Amino acid sequence: MLLKKALLTVAGLAASTAWTTAQAYEIGFPGYAQKPGITLGGGSAGDPPPGLYMFNQVFTYQAQIVGPGAPNFGGTSTRVHAAVEASGLLWVPGWTFLGATYDAVIVQPWVMADIGRPLNLQQAGMHNTYIVPAELSWKLGDSGFFIKTGLGIYVPDGSISGPTGLDSIGNPWWTFQPEFVVSYLKDGWNLTANFFEEFNTANSITGYTSGDVLHAEFTATKTVGKWTVGPIAYYAGQVSNDIASATYYGGTINTNRYNVWAAGALVGYEFGPAALNVWATQEFSTSASGGTMIPGADSASITRGYSIFASLSYRLWAPDEPAQQPKKSMFYK
Repeated sequence: MLLKKALLTVAGLAASTAWTTAQAYEIGFPGYAQKPGITLGGGSAGDPPPGLYMFNQVFTYQAQIVGPGAPNFGGTSTRVHAAVEASGLLWVPGWTFLGATYDAVIVQPWVMADIGRPLNLQQAGMHNTYIVPAELSWKLGDSGFFIKTGLGIYVPDGSISGPTGLDSIGNPWWTFQPEFVVSYLKDGWNLTANFFEEFNTANSITGYTSGDVLHAEFTATKTVGKWTVGPIAYYAGQVSNDIASATYYGGTINTNRYNVWAAGALVGYEFGPAALNVWATQEFSTSASGGTMIPGADSASITRGYSIFASLSYRLWAPDEPAQQPKKSMFYK
């Protein structure tokens, strides 16, 4: 099942807070609503048996600010840290639609983030709630292939503060996230490619609209007995321009494109009623461009570092098994 969580991009948090005194430009959320790599902990296009499932996930992100705009934030020595806890529910009622299995997901993340010297910023609070009202999973015969599609929504109910709404953990806008997942699930293999894109509405305070963010996440694990191991990787990048409001910013645009590539590994163990997955990723390639926040200086920046995730999932409820009919005797008098 897809275990989905959210994380405020701490680079965006740092930048928006650092430039609040100028209030001339919005950093334009140069990151993502969903932390890259979050679906790699056992996610696939398949669905578990009918029931109500819960998952608890924690992870840490240790990084530094990089890119041509890094000197504006104290250089590449400026450290970024985040710790996240999220709890979610996956509901698989056993319904089918157009030959697909239906499920729904809701997740609530909590974030602590800090930026090192010279910014020295700390934030903590509730991030935007993530809701998937509908996912559909198709099993392609006995081939082992599955296809899943759905729509996720980040609701702007997180912690909001500051003149632009970006000085805390939440984001003052909606994010719509369609997804397309392809998996091969057979003989213990989980070969999954997960593609999804974030589409943001305008900031409800400033009217600034952040560009679209494309995610691609890849899993290649093998289960032997109760153990699961294998490599994982992801890509995340902004693929469209920001749009500034005419009233708040006079139409000024802080265009900020970036690309992030990472790889790592996963180890999992099934305890019977619960499954534990632990995985880690290292961002080995990053780039950022297009920043125009400061005249004569490129403000484009992004974070680069490593993440360590842990997730525990288990079933809370299962439908009653149908009562077996008494067998008829094979002999009659």
